Amino acid sequence: MADRVRVRGVTIHRPIIYGNTATVLTSAERLEISHYPDHTHRWTVAVRSAASAPDSDIVGGADDLGYFIKRVTFKLHDTYPNPTRNIDKPPFEVSETGWGEFEIQIRITYVPESGEKATTLYHHLKLHPWSITFPLPNASAVPAEPEIPSPENAAKLGPVHSWQYDEIVFTDPFQNFLNLLTAHPPTPLPKMSVNKKPIPFHSSNPASLDASLKGGVPEFTSAMEKEEADRLEEAKGNIIKEQEKWRSILIEKEKELERLQKLLASKD
Repeated sequence: MADRVRVRGVTIHRPIIYGNTATVLTSAERLEISHYPDHTHRWTVAVRSAASAPDSDIVGGADDLGYFIKRVTFKLHDTYPNPTRNIDKPPFEVSETGWGEFEIQIRITYVPESGEKATTLYHHLKLHPWSITFPLPNASAVPAEPEIPSPENAAKLGPVHSWQYDEIVFTDPFQNFLNLLTAHPPTPLPKMSVNKKPIPFHSSNPASLDASLKGGVPEFTSAMEKEEADRLEEAKGNIIKEQEKWRSILIEKEKELERLQKLLASKD
């Protein structure tokens, strides 16, 4: 029973990435799926460890996450057969073909000994190497609406990657779960990409677009991990500032209301 006691004051995290890679179907591949004549791409959506294996041709995935993740459920578009896909062992991924982009719900269920509730994430499936469709910070104008590249041009650009770094945080974990986590330390992210691999693109970081268009398999680094943390801290700071601004406005309005109520009362 001692293993089911929570270790108070302890926080431990595991870095993950989630997202997708997509490639244009070749003529031969389209013939193989002739029952879906409108499908243009093959894609894989996945949840993986953040670090990449040496000389790997996939993003992330150096570590097996099965020691603390029991199941990953991917909710695809309703037009797919069996749109809710349960993956109960690594690799936690789903591969399909299609023609359109849509939002995928990702639900991570942890092993029973964790005692933790499931985590739900959302990822917008990216198939096309489009340009940014929203203004960047300090931009003078909204960019023109992009065009979907032809399959031929898209194929020349290579696979499309869209990945998000995240950290799953466990606070006050059960002792047996803490033992499990500490027995499987994550592979540390490199300080910088040894082979100068491109930065993974994600819409939460618009500035990563240009760097992601260099081609090749992206790789997450500890520098990018810090940048992500800095962006989150900046966002939190902006939210706090906004809350304080509206709190001050509310206080002023309440004082004005009180003054008007007293003025009305004096006239009665």
